[in-house]
Amino acid sequence: MSTTLELKYFNTFWLKKMKDVVEANPQPVAPYSNVPKAYGGAVGDVTSDWYIEESRIRGGYNNTTVDFGVKAYIAEDHPEQQNRINTMIYSGIFNSRTGVNNTNQFSVAEDITRSVDPANGSIQRLYAEDTNLIIFQEDKVSRALIDKDAIYSAEGSAITTSGAKVIGQIIPYTGEYGISQDPFSFAVYGFRKYFTDRKRNAVLRLSSNGSIVEISGYGMHDFFRDKLSAVGSDGLSIVDSVRGGFDYHTKNYVLSIQNTAVSGGDYVTSSFDEDVQGWTSFFNYKPTFVTSLNSSFFSFYDGKIWKHHSGSYGNFYGTTYNSDVTLLLNSQPSTVKVFQTINYEGAVGWELESMTGSSGDVSLAIAPFTSPSDGLDAAGNPDGSIVALNNLESLEQNIWVNNFKRKENKFFANLINNSGATAGEILWGAQASGIKGFWSTVKMKLNNTTYNVKKELFAVSSNTVESSY
Repeated sequence: MSTTLELKYFNTFWLKKMKDVVEANPQPVAPYSNVPKAYGGAVGDVTSDWYIEESRIRGGYNNTTVDFGVKAYIAEDHPEQQNRINTMIYSGIFNSRTGVNNTNQFSVAEDITRSVDPANGSIQRLYAEDTNLIIFQEDKVSRALIDKDAIYSAEGSAITTSGAKVIGQIIPYTGEYGISQDPFSFAVYGFRKYFTDRKRNAVLRLSSNGSIVEISGYGMHDFFRDKLSAVGSDGLSIVDSVRGGFDYHTKNYVLSIQNTAVSGGDYVTSSFDEDVQGWTSFFNYKPTFVTSLNSSFFSFYDGKIWKHHSGSYGNFYGTTYNSDVTLLLNSQPSTVKVFQTINYEGAVGWELESMTGSSGDVSLAIAPFTSPSDGLDAAGNPDGSIVALNNLESLEQNIWVNNFKRKENKFFANLINNSGATAGEILWGAQASGIKGFWSTVKMKLNNTTYNVKKELFAVSSNTVESSY
C-alpha cells in the first residue's frame, strides 16, 4: 500500500544588523526597514538598520548552505581610507574606437598595483614615453617598463622580454634628484624633460640617455638657490608655487617661481635656451599655467587664456612693459679705467637708462638716436623718415643733445658724469666726462610703447683710457 506524503522544508534566514549607519546621509533604506523598533525593526532607530539574507544558494531544496565564514567576524582596527602615496594602480583597458571602457574595473585576481620606494617620498607626476613610464617622486626619478619586464642574466645584463605585465621593472635614474612638490614645473620637448627640485635648489633637465643635468648651474646657481629656497612648502597652491612649460615658438623652457617672500617682487619668470646653454630672458608676467599648442605659446591668467608672440612686443595681459638688457663691461679687470663713451650696434630706439662704475660713479641717461625731422612709419619705426643733417643749425642742435649719434649704422654717445663730489676732486659732476672704475654696469632700455616692433641689440662697448688716480 502506497502512501503519498507532502514534504515541506524550511530555509533558514539570517537577520543582519548594520551598525553606525548614522554617518550616511541620507540613511540607507533596507528591506523591512519600516518594522517598528519595538519588534526589532529600524523605525525610530537612526543608529542601526536591519537586513535579511537567505542562507541557501538560490533558495533551492538541499542546495548548498552558505555561512558567514571567518571574514565576517574579523574586526578591522583601522577602517579609515588609506592614502598610499608611493603606489600606482591600474584598471581595465579603454579603447574609444571599439567602445571598450573598463576603467571602472579593478580586478583583485590580477596584480594591478606597483609601489616605489616610500623613502623617496610621494609620487608627484607620471609621464608615459613610448614603452616606459617615468615616475617623478619628491626625491627620486625612476622609469618603469610598460608591457614588458626585464630579466637579468647571471652576468648582470638585462634581457627585455614582452609579457602581460602592465607595469614592469622599476629602474631609478642616476642621481639623487626629485621633483619635490612642484609637479607643475614639469615640461617636455622632444626627448628632454625639464623640472625643478626645490629641496635641492636646482632646475633640472632629463635627457634621453638617462642623465640628469642641473641647468640652473649655467651661471644662475646663486639666483635659483635664493628664489627656490624662498618658496613655501605647499607647492600646489596658486600663490606659492613653481610653474613651468615649454615655449614651442622660441624653443625655450619657461619657468615662473611665484612667492610673496621672493626679494624684488612676488614672482620671477625666466626662460632657458638650449642653443646658448643659458638663461636668456626675464619676463614681466605671472602665469597660472603655461603650455604650447601647434607651435603657439599660451599662458593662463585671471581665468583667461593669453596667446604670446602675437605681435605686441612687451605686452603681457594688457600691460606694455619696456625691454631692457643689463650687462657688465669688464675689459682689463685689474686696471682702473675711465669709461669715456657708450657704443652699441643694433636698431634705432635703444637708450642708456643707467651706467654705474665700480667706484660708484654714475652717468647721465642717454636718449635714443633722433633726427630733427624724424617721424614714425606705419610700423612705428623712426628709421622710415630719416632726414640728413645737411645744415649747420641741425648739426649743432644734434651735437648738444644728450642722445646717441649714428655713424655707419653704429651708435655712439659721450658719457657725462653725474656723481657727487668726493674729497680732492677739482672737476666733478656735469663738468667731468666719463666714469671711472674697474668695471661698469650698463642697462640699455627700449620703450615698447613708442616702437612696438622688434628691435635687436647686437653689441655694447665703451672706449676706455687707463686712469692715474
